Amino acid sequence: MTAKKQQITPDIVEEHGLAADEYQRILKILGREPNLVELGIFSVMWSEHCSYKSTRVHLKKLPTKAPWVICGPGENAGVIDIGDGQAAIFKMESHNHPSYIEPFQGAATGVGGILRDVFTMGARPIANMNALRFGSPEHPKTKHLLSGVVAGIGSYGNCVGVPTVGGECIFHPSYNGNILVNAMTVGVADQDKIFYSAASGVGNPVVYVGSKTGRDGIHGATMASAEFDDASEEKRPTVQVGDPFTEKLLIEACLELMQMDAIIAIQDMGAAGLTSSSLEMAGKGDCGIELALDKVPMREEGMTPYEIMLSESQERMLMILKPEKEALARSVFEKWELDFAVIGKITDTGNIVLTWHGETVADMPIAPVSTDAPMYERPWVATPKRQEVTDYRQQVTENNSNLLPATCNLLPSLLKLISSPDLASKRWIWEQYDHMVGNDTVARPGGDAAVVRVHGTKKALAITTDCTPRYCFADPVEGGRQAVAETWRNLTAVGAQPLAITNCLNFGNPQKPDIMGQIVGCLQGMSEACIALDYPIVSGNASLYNETNGQGILPTPAIGGVGILKDVSKCVGNSFVNVGEDIILIGETKGHLGQSLYLREILGKEEGPPPPVDLAVEKKNGDFVRALIASGAATACHDCSDGGLLVALAEMTYKNGIGVIIAPPPHPSPAKAGEGVMQSPLPEGGRAREGANDVAFWFGEDQARYIVTAANGAAIADAAKKAGVAAAVIGKTQKDKLEAAGMSVATAELKKTHESWLSGYMGK
Repeated sequence: MTAKKQQITPDIVEEHGLAADEYQRILKILGREPNLVELGIFSVMWSEHCSYKSTRVHLKKLPTKAPWVICGPGENAGVIDIGDGQAAIFKMESHNHPSYIEPFQGAATGVGGILRDVFTMGARPIANMNALRFGSPEHPKTKHLLSGVVAGIGSYGNCVGVPTVGGECIFHPSYNGNILVNAMTVGVADQDKIFYSAASGVGNPVVYVGSKTGRDGIHGATMASAEFDDASEEKRPTVQVGDPFTEKLLIEACLELMQMDAIIAIQDMGAAGLTSSSLEMAGKGDCGIELALDKVPMREEGMTPYEIMLSESQERMLMILKPEKEALARSVFEKWELDFAVIGKITDTGNIVLTWHGETVADMPIAPVSTDAPMYERPWVATPKRQEVTDYRQQVTENNSNLLPATCNLLPSLLKLISSPDLASKRWIWEQYDHMVGNDTVARPGGDAAVVRVHGTKKALAITTDCTPRYCFADPVEGGRQAVAETWRNLTAVGAQPLAITNCLNFGNPQKPDIMGQIVGCLQGMSEACIALDYPIVSGNASLYNETNGQGILPTPAIGGVGILKDVSKCVGNSFVNVGEDIILIGETKGHLGQSLYLREILGKEEGPPPPVDLAVEKKNGDFVRALIASGAATACHDCSDGGLLVALAEMTYKNGIGVIIAPPPHPSPAKAGEGVMQSPLPEGGRAREGANDVAFWFGEDQARYIVTAANGAAIADAAKKAGVAAAVIGKTQKDKLEAAGMSVATAELKKTHESWLSGYMGK
């Protein structure tokens, strides 16, 4: 090597996010000291963001296979068979740290990055989703962060022409110093036109395409692998800058070239930029690679090899081409006015060799860098079990008599819940997204799952994102089960067969045993749910060190689910559609109030265990509901989760203004809430008794429940009984009013209350 040496001091090693023992490992691999370029390569490739060094040992335990899985974790995105020779390709990723520092560009480039993960495999993106977590609405930065993130997502997605069809957004003080911005993209490709990233063919050209390289994003992967502190604003230069119009050109150019039998391998330049794309491609292909960095298109003067390799400039791809197709490929990218440069070749050395105007500036073995990064079995402790909740009906009367006196109805609590930050309408957010571009969006934002038609066919993909962090914090195993089961339920509720999930594992510092215990517990629960529901994990992302000044976020393993509707005309929504129909509650109501929104929003308490998830019951109930929808018997369906039964009923009134009168049958009453099926406060077959207010029955968050409407509820209840599924007709739809438990409220008032909070908070 002829590169000028810079002495690598312990301070420089620490600045690169490498531990002392990791640096000793580098010395052993190289048999010498690295130069600064090589140190930079190790630092980003061995960062938590790129190497998953704290989670790999546990991620290997996840179920990733099924007959319909074409490609599981390890590629840019997961691939599943959706019939007719087609595949769905999808993934979810985080852009948390950049979005906190610079919300608009952080969120925008998060969308751009996940789009590239999907179209680099040959898929045309058909839908974007997102899962957002912000701090307390009272925190001085929350409004600014929310505004910037939503604008960034909307700007990038709208400009690139991919519909943003749904997502979720919740608020909690644990995210005050670390917001979460998780982006998901789903695409569709022909199964015989799927592209992978493993390089091959000694002498084949390595081609750079897309935008020019600048200094934005340098050390972005390292920054995303560290805690924040009061100096986080100084990291603003590590946030990338996106250009959605260039991304649109890049999508079209890549998809055009993919039809021409020219590409051997392709990889987007995401986290760690040219470093990760080149090493991962060569590593997967068990070959070497040489790059002439002075041939890389640059938009800034005086860039160094170190900056070029670590830049995370957006809208860039790396390709290995068939030599005879080089001129054809160049013509395609020049037609789309994108940079095209041959910057290297594939070798058989097993090394990555970097040159700068003919001088060698790095020469290092690929395998230990890309595939043999440190993998830690970090110490962990299980989260202690929470004490069971007691009888909250008594606490309500004693401690909050102004809210729920024993002789009053439930209306004040219902109105407060549906206008609370987590349950309030997110219309202000999704109205900034173009969710109809492409003209294939069937179910718009606001439903249990988005539904997007596979263009030119009668089938559709159902897509959802979900997670309940307060459950995961109270009991990571149960919370992990519930996060997976909730997405499975959301897909089922529109009539789709759930097929597979992607995930984004958002946690605090894994070097803290209690945080590592949250990670291990959530992964255990997720694995159990995926196995029980036949719902494998095909892609994902881990975002750790979401802490500021030692304060971590709630454990948030966000799940993105994808399912298939073979006939999109069979899809149902979550809104009442006809007056006079029966309302059937599928699933057992035990009145579980631990970790419920009622407990938090009305009583100001976050305590107790989360509701238990019986995976066998989830499977049985969901399969029954899906068959019911497929038969055409159900006119609407909504899963019952956050806020419980009364909130779910209210949510079904918003769109069409159709109300309900509820009179569920009685059940045996337990001594304490959460220990059995709750006693209904309603006489059998009659209206509510005056003043009935069994909060556990109405607001408990028992799992595996759905509300279904149909013309003949008795027949459905009878069929459910034969199938071993708990079900009961609990009321009928009616005009304009929700009546239950001695209260009556106009559906127009429910909708107005539901939609008032966020628009009022944002001042619009």
